[in-house]
Amino acid sequence: MCAVTDVSAPAPPAPAAPLLTREQVLRALRLVEREGRQLPPSTVYELLYRSRRYPPRAVAELAYRLAHRDPKIRWPHPAGQPTNAVLEALDFTIVAKRPILAAGSAQDQGQAAEQQAEDLYTGPTSAEKLAASPTVAEPAPTYVSSPPPAYDDKTALGELFISKEELAAALAGLRRRRALLLQGPPGTGKTFLARRLAWLLLGAQDDSRIELVQFHPSYGYEDFVLGFRPGPDGQFGLVPGVLPLLCQRAAADPERPYFLLIDELNRGNVARIFGELLVLLEPSQRGPAHALRLPYAPPEEPLFYVPENLYVIGTLNLADRSLAPLDYALRRRFAFVTMQPQFGGALQELLHAARVPGPLAAHVAERMAELNQTIADDPDLGPDFAVGHSYFCAPPAAPAEAAAWLRLVFEQEIGPLLADYWREQPATAAAHQRRLLQGLQ
Repeated sequence: MCAVTDVSAPAPPAPAAPLLTREQVLRALRLVEREGRQLPPSTVYELLYRSRRYPPRAVAELAYRLAHRDPKIRWPHPAGQPTNAVLEALDFTIVAKRPILAAGSAQDQGQAAEQQAEDLYTGPTSAEKLAASPTVAEPAPTYVSSPPPAYDDKTALGELFISKEELAAALAGLRRRRALLLQGPPGTGKTFLARRLAWLLLGAQDDSRIELVQFHPSYGYEDFVLGFRPGPDGQFGLVPGVLPLLCQRAAADPERPYFLLIDELNRGNVARIFGELLVLLEPSQRGPAHALRLPYAPPEEPLFYVPENLYVIGTLNLADRSLAPLDYALRRRFAFVTMQPQFGGALQELLHAARVPGPLAAHVAERMAELNQTIADDPDLGPDFAVGHSYFCAPPAAPAEAAAWLRLVFEQEIGPLLADYWREQPATAAAHQRRLLQGLQ
């Protein structure tokens, strides 16, 4: 009997991670549109997306740099088929550029374009053919988007639930300190206001100069400032984070403001995330005269500073009991604006404009004011745990659906929140939910 040797087949190699994802390429295209960037034109191919044409390799390199947070990294593939294959694998359409006949050509345009496209691949067969070919002018395309819509105080007050005086005070604090924290109970529109304050100082709904990050317990100095990250070759290298990249853009464009929006700032370890750079947020510590050397940065790298045209707006959720309070070193460097639930005129106007029946709109105002007073009077809770108005800012289009919509908001959104507030007293939470639903048909 022959012995049988068990030889296991070698495991197949793990598939290589893709150089790019579709979302990363889309992010690059959105950036081109927002900023009106002029990319270097391609020679033969174009990426076709939403009826617009872009140079494939330039788009791929921009997406690659954004993905790696490195403005100097090079796209590893040459133009043409190698780059096209990557983009086509992500479901993007690559087409040959269309030649444009020079003015005054006597040859039929369709035949001339066809011949010229063929010559791009095969080349002219003779000098005579080249001399006889019609001249083709291929102007370098520009990729320019329309300017963002204007934004002013009147527009802002039409969609914010704060008074003209409150808006002016928030803007004054932001201009004075260049760092502002919006604090308040959940659902009071802090993040919504943060972006609109930036738009007001920009004078337009221009998100190209706004960077939004959200702090969380796992977010650290390496993500925000500088840290080691694996590169395409698997080797680790220093990669700048969100703050230095935005500061570079702001320093290169000193005449225009730039904004860093930090959502849920107190969910992260703020002292660890900012590190030694916290002091640079002060207005008196801005600019090259107060530059610092970042840890791990090579000696040849320039010193880091926060430019004077960078504004920071953060949001704080006061009801999150799992978070430690902010230390005084951070508080000294920010102006604070406290936001409150608004169930009065502004919300009533919004519901009226959405054709929510008057009795239902009044029901919201009355019952929510009553609930928030109960929460404020509870010694285990307090006014920081009030329920905000944002739960009611998206009413249905059909007035007949308003009662059902309101019931779902009370049952599926506010009810679970109350159950968490009174987790040791479930009967109390249930009684308050019944009170909210009482009278709804």
